[in-house]
Amino acid sequence: MATAAAMHLGSQNLPHSSDSSTCRWQCKARIGGWAHTLKGNVTCKDLWQEVSGSLGDIGTFLPIVIALTLVNGLDLGTTLLATGLYNILTGLLFGVPMPVQPMKAIAAAAITEGNPLTVPQIMAGGLSTAMVLFVLGCTGLIWVVHRLIPLPVVRGIQLSQGLGFAITAVNYVIKEQSFGSGKAKGDRPWLGLDGRLLAVVVFCFVVLVSGTGGGMADEGTVERKGNAQEKIYDEENSRNVSTNPHEEDAQNAAQGQTASSSSSMWVLQKLNLIPTALTVFLLGVILAFVRKPHIFKELHVGPSTPHLVKITSRDWKIGFIRAAVPQLPLSILNSVVAVCKLSKDLFPSKVQVSPVRVSVSVALMNLVGCWFGVLPVCHGAGGLAGQYRFGARNGISVVFLGAFKLLIGVLLGSSLLHILAQFPIALLGVLLFFSGVELAMACRDQNSRLDSFVMLTCVGVAQASSSLALGCGFGIGLYVLLKLREADFISWRSRLHNLMRRGSTETLTPSA
Repeated sequence: MATAAAMHLGSQNLPHSSDSSTCRWQCKARIGGWAHTLKGNVTCKDLWQEVSGSLGDIGTFLPIVIALTLVNGLDLGTTLLATGLYNILTGLLFGVPMPVQPMKAIAAAAITEGNPLTVPQIMAGGLSTAMVLFVLGCTGLIWVVHRLIPLPVVRGIQLSQGLGFAITAVNYVIKEQSFGSGKAKGDRPWLGLDGRLLAVVVFCFVVLVSGTGGGMADEGTVERKGNAQEKIYDEENSRNVSTNPHEEDAQNAAQGQTASSSSSMWVLQKLNLIPTALTVFLLGVILAFVRKPHIFKELHVGPSTPHLVKITSRDWKIGFIRAAVPQLPLSILNSVVAVCKLSKDLFPSKVQVSPVRVSVSVALMNLVGCWFGVLPVCHGAGGLAGQYRFGARNGISVVFLGAFKLLIGVLLGSSLLHILAQFPIALLGVLLFFSGVELAMACRDQNSRLDSFVMLTCVGVAQASSSLALGCGFGIGLYVLLKLREADFISWRSRLHNLMRRGSTETLTPSA
């Protein structure tokens, strides 16, 4: 009896042990899959290009951070630590050089001359925007927004934003800037450590080294390489069948052209190894110390201490109306919709970048950081385009940037502002210009007349009104009208055709 009871109990325990082993196996497989994905997200093929690409969006990051620190008293040290952590996490999770940029509409409202926002009001605006994005992401409504906005309108948003960056960059180069007041102070001199000539030289350096920004996969480079290979193939075939002296001279000339093409390809490959953005950034840091040699005395070792921000009901009201309301359309359109479209264009194999994940990512960063006075941030299509333009191809790029921010934030804290304040603005203008052009070039796939018409109309309205939301709304309305016109035209044509057929049938049929 005891033996039978023991066997009965053992048989009852077998399924449980089998279930537990299956569960453990599934957990191990899932953890292994996550580890494999994370490893792929930070795979580094070209170290220096990834490092260079990580600095591709500093043309937008630094001016806004400097302005908010000088005008509104933003804690630079805490912002560096938090955004560095954000960079590392987004690089690991998304596997693309997903940027962490300031919320531009909130920053513009915060530094308004004569009536700047306080730090609690800025944080209230960031938190309000984050709450809306969190709801849209968790409920899946952001997918509806993503699918409802036509591609020509998204391209119009990208083109408008890119042109805006380029125009701002040119103003950085030709005008003296005062980030504290948000206005230009006058014409920038040609000579000097922050002059126009420096910007022109650096611009030429970037163009000569990186060309149009596509690397060795650039369309023009590939086409030239293909032509050179075709020439070699033709020459080898003709060499086997040709004995004419004149044809041999032509073959020798073709071989000389092929050798020249091969040498130019070799030069392009060597130039492509130079990290342009990293070089420009290091040059700017050196010039900052040359412009103000005693800057070392103003630096202090040690991180900033984060403090909890107290937000009153009045701060919530002002922050929502003046900061969150203008920021929400920009965050939805540029930080979610446009980022996902651009990421699909640049990295079609990266399925991690979805509207839901991007929306929730932006929300969580601000729902945590804004309570400690961290600059409200988002993911911007311009930053993604800028980092790609200067060599970033993987999440490891922003992981490097995040580690650098953490290191600087721990070592120097808010005293880093003394260095950033002396960084040549003309160099930031050059980097920002290439970022803007790269973002605007995403629209080159709009080949049909309808798509181009909608896209350019969206750009015109957005540029004239300084509102991406208005341009987007106008573009969607125009797109719907054009589609309705086509649908109505087809239906009316079919109706007219049926009426004509019916009339001809009645005419040919004799009456009873």
